[in-house]
Amino acid sequence: MTRVISIANEKGGVAKTTTTLSLSGALVEVGYRVLAIDLDPQANLSLSLGQENAKNNYSLVDILLNAVPFEQAIKPTDQEKLSLLPANNQLGLAERLFPSKANYNLLLKNLLDAHKDEYDFILIDCPPFLGALTTNALMVSDLLVIPTQAEYYSVFALRNMMTLIRQIRANGNSKLRYRLLLTMFDKRNRIHCTLAEHLRTTFAKGVFETVIEVDTRLRESPIAGKSIIYHAPKSRSALQYRFLAQEIIQYVQN
Repeated sequence: MTRVISIANEKGGVAKTTTTLSLSGALVEVGYRVLAIDLDPQANLSLSLGQENAKNNYSLVDILLNAVPFEQAIKPTDQEKLSLLPANNQLGLAERLFPSKANYNLLLKNLLDAHKDEYDFILIDCPPFLGALTTNALMVSDLLVIPTQAEYYSVFALRNMMTLIRQIRANGNSKLRYRLLLTMFDKRNRIHCTLAEHLRTTFAKGVFETVIEVDTRLRESPIAGKSIIYHAPKSRSALQYRFLAQEIIQYVQN
């Protein structure tokens, strides 16, 4: 059964795209077929996977509003078994155009339902705002991964994410579950440790055991056009994202 996972947070700069890229690589490494979907108009995931010329790409908007075939929009990557539905400059129009469509919150779900069997995992990199694109992603998702820094503003921003989760569950996707992922963590930082403990106390099993620590190698991998799993396979970050992949695999199997 295909599992759809959204990676989202209203707060920017929390390693959302890095997590999508790295988790994709970790799942591919153990043999899963993965589709990564870039729903962020900034197209950082697409850039990280070698799609530097957005003008040559079709995005979700082209499929849903311009009748571009799904297969024509999908791009292969250098990583075997990893495919990409990239972003382009048309994607920003979704926030204005999607709400004019009937049942617009289900546009992505209806599309993916016809293609799910082609992949084991579909990972969706959401934009850093809670609009039509993020809502579409969560309506089709089994799991929402929320990358979160152990800092005050990141923790404070979780309130809006929890509100959105309740709305999604009430409006048609009652099976949506979430997990917080601590990212950019510095175990030598007293505030990081204090807030991490607070999150685990507050959310209990809603927080992944895996913690992604600060690592300069993570900043290099997008430049290399591949995930940390392939750019620096023996790095601390690569190991941690492999642990995260195993946590997710065990979670979805249960």
